[in-house]
Amino acid sequence: MNQKNNCFVHRDFHVSNLMMFKKKIAIIDTQDAVVGNRAYDLASLIDDVRFKTSSEFKSIIYNHYLKINKKNINRNLFKTDYEILSILRNLKIIGIFTRLAYRDKKKKYLKLIPYAWELIKLRLNQNIIFKDIKDLLDTNFPKKIRMKK
Repeated sequence: MNQKNNCFVHRDFHVSNLMMFKKKIAIIDTQDAVVGNRAYDLASLIDDVRFKTSSEFKSIIYNHYLKINKKNINRNLFKTDYEILSILRNLKIIGIFTRLAYRDKKKKYLKLIPYAWELIKLRLNQNIIFKDIKDLLDTNFPKKIRMKK
């Protein structure tokens, strides 16, 4: 990772944890917050498995974030951190949703797993540094497994 762990990170930052309060956006569900990498919550918001969005929309949000933080960010280093964190977060989500389905009988989460795999693939294909992990995932999690609901 390239960015310092020196930023408030919600760790569950997505649209469902945002609400309007007195004409401002408020953040709820902060019990898992830590000090960490500033790219984590952006990856959580943009690559949220609960809401399918176009690559164009994802780019608009990402580029807006860079624009309003241009003095504080090395774009290349930030992009790599963002991609790494998106991949890791979505792998974690696949594990959590699988556990919820099998241990807790909450099967509704299984339908979100194929999109998590799509998001992982999107990020893996954007950077040559992911070649080894892409090969590892392709070998151990073939397409037919990734697309099961």
